[in-house]
Amino acid sequence: MDNNKSKLRSQEWFGRFDTLGFIYRSWLKNQGHPDHVFDGRPVIGICNTWSELTPCNGHFRVLAEFVRRGVYEAGGLPLEFPVMSLGEVLMRPTTMLFRNLASMEVEEVIRANPLDGVVLLTGCDKTTPSCLMGAASVDLPTIVVNGGPMLNGKYRGRDIGSGTDVWRLSDDLRVGAITMEDYLEAESCMSRSDGHCMTMGTASTMACMVEALGLTLPGAAAIPASDSRRRKLAHLSGRRIVEMVKEDLRLSQILTRPAFENAIKINAAVGGSTNFVLHLLAIAGRLGIDLALDDFDQLGSHMPLLVNLMPSGEFLMEDFFYAGGLPVVIRELQDHLHNDAITVNGQSTGENCAKAPNYNQSVIASIEQPFQVEAGLTVLRGNLCEKGAIIKPSAATPALLKHRGRAVVFSDYEDYEARIDLPDLDVDPDCVLVLQNVGPKGYPGMPEVGNFHLPKKLLAQGVTDMVRISDARMSGTAFGTVVLHAAPEAAVGGTLALVRDGDMIELDVPGRCLHLDVTEAELAQRRAMWQPRPPHSERGYVNLFLNHVQQADTGVDFDFLVGKSGAGVAHGNH
Repeated sequence: MDNNKSKLRSQEWFGRFDTLGFIYRSWLKNQGHPDHVFDGRPVIGICNTWSELTPCNGHFRVLAEFVRRGVYEAGGLPLEFPVMSLGEVLMRPTTMLFRNLASMEVEEVIRANPLDGVVLLTGCDKTTPSCLMGAASVDLPTIVVNGGPMLNGKYRGRDIGSGTDVWRLSDDLRVGAITMEDYLEAESCMSRSDGHCMTMGTASTMACMVEALGLTLPGAAAIPASDSRRRKLAHLSGRRIVEMVKEDLRLSQILTRPAFENAIKINAAVGGSTNFVLHLLAIAGRLGIDLALDDFDQLGSHMPLLVNLMPSGEFLMEDFFYAGGLPVVIRELQDHLHNDAITVNGQSTGENCAKAPNYNQSVIASIEQPFQVEAGLTVLRGNLCEKGAIIKPSAATPALLKHRGRAVVFSDYEDYEARIDLPDLDVDPDCVLVLQNVGPKGYPGMPEVGNFHLPKKLLAQGVTDMVRISDARMSGTAFGTVVLHAAPEAAVGGTLALVRDGDMIELDVPGRCLHLDVTEAELAQRRAMWQPRPPHSERGYVNLFLNHVQQADTGVDFDFLVGKSGAGVAHGNH
């Protein structure tokens, strides 16, 4: 340990014997720390996103204790700290509004304190990318311990999946196919243990993302939250972060361009959430990695779907774990990946997964016989999305992937809610539903309303899907022929703002095209008449967000946060 003592960042605080050193050590001793813990051992921050307002992360105080055990066992000093927790199910107007704020807190807390390495406890959708964005900006040795998915929902003899079955049950309730009593019973049956959504929603996608990037111990993504092996993983991660500090294995050495390419391909193979695009772009931006929207199409759109999980398939994360989890997928994709990419355990991606066995090919297919031959996210271009839009073909209706229809336009979400179920709404199954002003600046925050419900009168006729277009996001648990992230958004004058009822729109997913069939002259006239809406707020964080948020094609991060800042602190005094 003595050889590394002078290299430890924490020794700038605890290794000095003057007034400040006295203060740093003395005040920590009021927590019961003895003299020897300041002897030059690595100080490990446990970044905890626990909150009772974030049900997915409600078990993190227990997980933190197991991380603490591992850190102590390996000769480190664990110091736990809380950060802003983003609870997907409760926060309004959307957690995406606060992702960048949480990332700023994580970054500044890590930088400002005597930490040599960090363990990120993440789970619910935005807690993973926000913590990783903040940690990437500082670039210390870092490992992720995700909280794990809930156990499978069980309802009247069948499995039900969080989120995915919510949309189905809600539509059934609207048309009278089930009773309110049925609906309320399903609520209790769906969420029956600790953990995040057990579908391949955004939380599970983020768990797979960090494992694919090499930031977790192998197999971490799919272990159920209530399984004892989740706590074992936390313990081992606590041990490993101390070793990473000794090796000086930093985030920037793991998060390389090849690692990002691996993550894109693996996300396609698991049928991951469309939110993956925004978060991976933002993380790459923090590190200065050259990653663009078109990379998701070029690298991922032709990848096979190997994982049969809701919303693209039929099983859930618990089944995925029992089948072998993400290491099986990585092994199947080995001919398409950078197998030499380094991971947090010091071994390469290929080495970690070379012998991963598949215990259930109904859940994880072989690459020779995938569930779908091509299933990654597709990037669309055209006059309706000059800077791009995305669609998830594996969750869409195949017959609608090439479609021409008449636009039915809703100017914002309030307009949509007021009119969608009106009996006299001029709409038919071939129409294209367009929702404006729900992007990063328009809502604000870019909510998950892109998979908005179909008109009630069409649901009653048995219509189950229509083409929907917006500048919003979609829950990773959702499904449908939904075009998302249209950029530039309507609120900044993108062409989406100019669409009117009756315009013809052409969607051609195989051709990567989204076209508004209106002449350039007519669009120019409409653009000249367009007026931006008043800002949502002229004070506080929302005003900061509106003034500095980037568009969807670059990850919706703040312009002033692009590029890492490092771990240095300008001054040492209080």
